[in-house]
Amino acid sequence: MTAVASGRLARAASLAELRAAGRLVVHLDRHTLCLFADDGEVHAVDNRCPHMGFPLHRGSVCDGILTCHWHHARFDLATGGTFDQFADELRRFPVSLDGDDVLVDLSPPDDPGAHQRKRLSDGLERNIPLVLAKATVELLEADPSGVDVFRAGLDFGVARRGGGWFRGLTTLTCLMNLLPPLDPGDRAAALYHGLADVAADSAMEPPRFPLDPLPGRAPDAARLALWFRRFIEVRDAEGAERCIVSAVRAGLSGAELADLLFAAVTDHRYINVGHPADFTNKALEALDAVGWEREATEATLASLARGYAEATRMEEANTWRNPVDLIALLAPAFAALPAALAAGRDHTGAWAGHDALLPLILGEDPGASVAGLLAALRDGCPPEALAELVAYAAALRIARFHTSNEFGDWDTALHTFTFANAIHQGLRRAPSPELLRGVFDAAMSVYLDRFLNIPAARLPEPRDTAAPDDPDALLSALTDLLDRQQQVNEAGGLVAAYLYGGGDPDRLIALLGRLLLREDRDFHTIQMIEAAARQFAGRRGTAAGVHILVAAARYLAAHA
Repeated sequence: MTAVASGRLARAASLAELRAAGRLVVHLDRHTLCLFADDGEVHAVDNRCPHMGFPLHRGSVCDGILTCHWHHARFDLATGGTFDQFADELRRFPVSLDGDDVLVDLSPPDDPGAHQRKRLSDGLERNIPLVLAKATVELLEADPSGVDVFRAGLDFGVARRGGGWFRGLTTLTCLMNLLPPLDPGDRAAALYHGLADVAADSAMEPPRFPLDPLPGRAPDAARLALWFRRFIEVRDAEGAERCIVSAVRAGLSGAELADLLFAAVTDHRYINVGHPADFTNKALEALDAVGWEREATEATLASLARGYAEATRMEEANTWRNPVDLIALLAPAFAALPAALAAGRDHTGAWAGHDALLPLILGEDPGASVAGLLAALRDGCPPEALAELVAYAAALRIARFHTSNEFGDWDTALHTFTFANAIHQGLRRAPSPELLRGVFDAAMSVYLDRFLNIPAARLPEPRDTAAPDDPDALLSALTDLLDRQQQVNEAGGLVAAYLYGGGDPDRLIALLGRLLLREDRDFHTIQMIEAAARQFAGRRGTAAGVHILVAAARYLAAHA
C-alpha cells in the first residue's frame, strides 16, 4: 500500500474478493485498473500496457515483476518502473485500505509534460521510434508550435553525433519548416519523422566533445573569418570549430556568423555536391526557430566545421575539369564580381532580363551562362534575384526530367536544386560577394545536368487543362495516383491542372506534405518538398511557381 491523497479516493473492490481472485479488473471514473494482491501487498495499475495497450490482467506476476504477454515488457509492480525502455513507466495508483474496502487515489499525475520530455529524451538516446512517436504526440498537444520538441531534437543531434551536422538534423529542420503549411493532424507525424531520423543518424556514433573559445579577448571578426577560412582550406576541423565558438562568444551577429560560414562553403566549387551549403542554411534556419541563445548557437554552428573540412571539392572532379574546365572558366568571373556589383549599383529601376538569361543558364554553353550572369549583375540585377533565377532553372531540370534516365539521376538534379535554394536563402540572409560565387557554382551544376533533359519531359501548359469543376477532386485524384508507382508525368499534369485552374496552392502544398509523410522516410524527397515550398513562396501566381510545384510532385511520384 502507498500513501494516498484525499481528493479523489474511490472504492475499487473488496479486499477479501481481491485476495481470493489474485487480480481484478475494475472501472473507475473513465479509468480501467487492474488490482493485484501480491506478497501481502495490494497494487493498482492502469490495465493497459504502456507499450501498446495490451490488457495487463492477462499478464503474469513473478517475484514482484509484472510481465506483459504481448511484447514481454516487464514492470516493477511496486513502483511501475519498466525494465524495458521500449515500453514506458506503468502508471500506478496509490492504494489504501479502509477495513475491507480497497481505496484508490485517481488524482492525475503531477507533471505529465516532464514525463513526456523524459521519454522523448529516452527515445532519442536509444533510437526507439515508438517512444518518440508517443512523446511527440503528447508534447505537441501542449505546444502546437512544436518548438520545444524541435529544440530537444536539435540539442540532442548537435551534441550526440560525433561527425557533426548531417542527414538527421537536416531532415528535422526541413520538416519543422514545413510545419506551418501542413494540416494540424499531420504535424506530429512530421516532427516524429524528423526526430526519428536524428536518432537513427546518431545511433552508434560517438558523442561530440565541444571545444572552448579562445581564452581572453577574442580577435576581431575579420581576423576570425580569415583564420576560419584558412583552417578549412587545410582541412583542419578543430581549428575551424574553435574559430566558430570564439566568433559566437565574441558577439558576432547572426548575419555576421552566416557570412563567415558561407564564405568558407564557397571558397571551393560545389563542395560535397552541395550538402555543406544546404546543411549551413538548415543550421541557420534551425536557430531561427529556437532562438539564437549563445549555447545553442555555439553547439549548432560548431557542428558544421567537420563537414566543411572533409568535403570533396569539384576542383578535384573530372566532371568539372573535362571536357570543359569549369574551374578555369569561373576564376576570371569571380575576379570580375566586385566591378560587376559596383556597375550594377549605378542602375536604377527593376532589372527585367529574366527571360533572356534563363535560356543561357539552361543552355549548352557554360561560357555564355557565366557571361550572362555577370552581365545581369552589371545591369542591376540584385544578387538575391539572380540566385532565385538559378534556383528556378534547377527546378526546371526536375520538372523536365525524363523517366528514361537512370533512377539515381533524380538525386543529381535534386542536389543542384537544394544547393541553389541554400545559396538563395543565404543571400537573403547575409549577401556578400563571396556567397555570390555559389550562384555561379549552381549555374555550372545546372549546365552539367543538361543531359537529364535530353530528351526533356514536356511541361504542362495552361492550354492543356480546362478549369476543373471541382478542384478538390483533383487533390483526391493526386492522392489516389500516388498509391501507384511510376505516375511521374501524371502527377505533374494533375498539379498543373489544379494550379492553372485556380486551385489553392496552400492546400496543394499541405497535401504534398501529407503524401510525403505517408511514405517511408526518404531524405532527398523531404529536401525536395521543403525547398520547393520555399521557392514557391516567392513565385506565387506565376507560371514559374507552377513549374516548381510540378517538379516537386514529379519527384515525389518517382519515389512513391
